Amino acid sequence: MRANVFRGPNEFGIEEVGRPAIGPGDALVRTTLTTICGTDLHIVRGEYPVDRGRIIGHELVGVVEALAPDVTSAAVGDRVLVGAITPCGQCRSCLSGVGAQCGQAVGVEELGGWRLGNSIDGAQAELVRVPFAQANLARIPADLSDEQVLLLADVASTGFSGAESGGVRLGDAVAVLAQGPIGLCANLGARLMGAALVIGVESNPHRRELARRFGADVVLDPRAVDVVAEIKRLTGGGVDVAIEALGAQETFEWALRSLRPGGTLSSLGVYSGNLELPLGAFAVGIGDLRIVTTLCPGGKERMRRLMELVSNHRIDLTPMLTHRFSLSEIEQAYALFGERADGVLKIAIRP
Repeated sequence: MRANVFRGPNEFGIEEVGRPAIGPGDALVRTTLTTICGTDLHIVRGEYPVDRGRIIGHELVGVVEALAPDVTSAAVGDRVLVGAITPCGQCRSCLSGVGAQCGQAVGVEELGGWRLGNSIDGAQAELVRVPFAQANLARIPADLSDEQVLLLADVASTGFSGAESGGVRLGDAVAVLAQGPIGLCANLGARLMGAALVIGVESNPHRRELARRFGADVVLDPRAVDVVAEIKRLTGGGVDVAIEALGAQETFEWALRSLRPGGTLSSLGVYSGNLELPLGAFAVGIGDLRIVTTLCPGGKERMRRLMELVSNHRIDLTPMLTHRFSLSEIEQAYALFGERADGVLKIAIRP
């Protein structure tokens, strides 16, 4: 089969590789649609370590080709959505309700439940082995297309989790720092949780325009205004929840400084360098501030719930799929995505 293989920093591309073999608990899924995530860029740039020879990618819609005998959650031929995080459903973390930190990830607990394209081969391939398939195959309703559900696997689940972990309540004021795909979904998540005011922060004019379509009431250009001062002016002292959706020191600090006393910073970014915590912004540790981090929730029940939001017309993520490529064009797709050229947000890739 063909697959996108990581060979080393800034070296990757399509290779002919062997078909995945499945064992107990596994499913073999034929990929019908996948995409590129910001974390994949961290991998190909050498900023996040994975083994050389690893197939990249963790966002997946496909058709079940084969199942281990002990997997009864789907049947061969079913269209399925597979979450970016594949919890086992049986370890201490899973049974405690934090499946994203599943402790069965190849014996290395700090990896959590993110396996595809990380600790095992991933989704940018014609065929994918899905581990713990009983817990991770979510059947797609017949009336939903692949494109309607693809982005639920990672960016939507992650973005929504920023609002959930941040404890957004009815009537809250929320700031979302960076309006990339995850930030746009964080806007939607804050709205779904009952926020009265959502303030987006974004320097890219195309993304600022999209932010309003995806739930932001106000969108600030950090090149034109003092972000922290303007957020405090708009809210009368600071937001209840600030969601950091980029993974940069500057946006983290803006998020922290824009909180009201007792507010929550909900961090979704993947940080590729050292992150510093300024004492002033942290109120020297006595401001009753809360900082929480979240790894994308996964598993079939999470995917089912997100598909319900699509089926019932609460969300539509298809406008984020701005470009389409075949798997053989993956290097062009990465170049476009990495350069943020041509208004790109997310890319649909068909093997």
